[in-house]
Amino acid sequence: MKYTFIFALILGLTVAANAQSFHGKKISEEGAVPAPELVAKMGDKAEMPTKIQGTVESVCKVKGCWMKVKTADGQTMRVTFRDYGFFVPKDIAGKQVVFEGTAQQTVTSVADLKHYAEDAGKSKAEIAKITEPEKALTFVADGVIVK
Repeated sequence: MKYTFIFALILGLTVAANAQSFHGKKISEEGAVPAPELVAKMGDKAEMPTKIQGTVESVCKVKGCWMKVKTADGQTMRVTFRDYGFFVPKDIAGKQVVFEGTAQQTVTSVADLKHYAEDAGKSKAEIAKITEPEKALTFVADGVIVK
């Protein structure tokens, strides 16, 4: 009986250590492109459906309604979630994720940039410095796997 309990405990800890959480549409990891390669794959396209694997740099502190994923050369890409239909945990910075949806070349307004800065917990002084719209690669995800 004692050994059965120990075996069950070890098995449970192993499963928990390898657990993944799914958010939004259930997707697989198969065929995911590393985030640093996305810019080259996009080329001149305005948008492209794809699946990406990367490391979370930061997450919306309010409710997990967006995340930033590291791309090439220390840059990040903002990932939002289709139709505001799901969120990710707020404590996943540094974790590996796989997400599927649409990569887009976008221009983010000053108002939206200030809103994102507030969500990220930036100071009023930092928010006041935002005065120009931002052209960037962004992503609208249909599903996310947090590893």
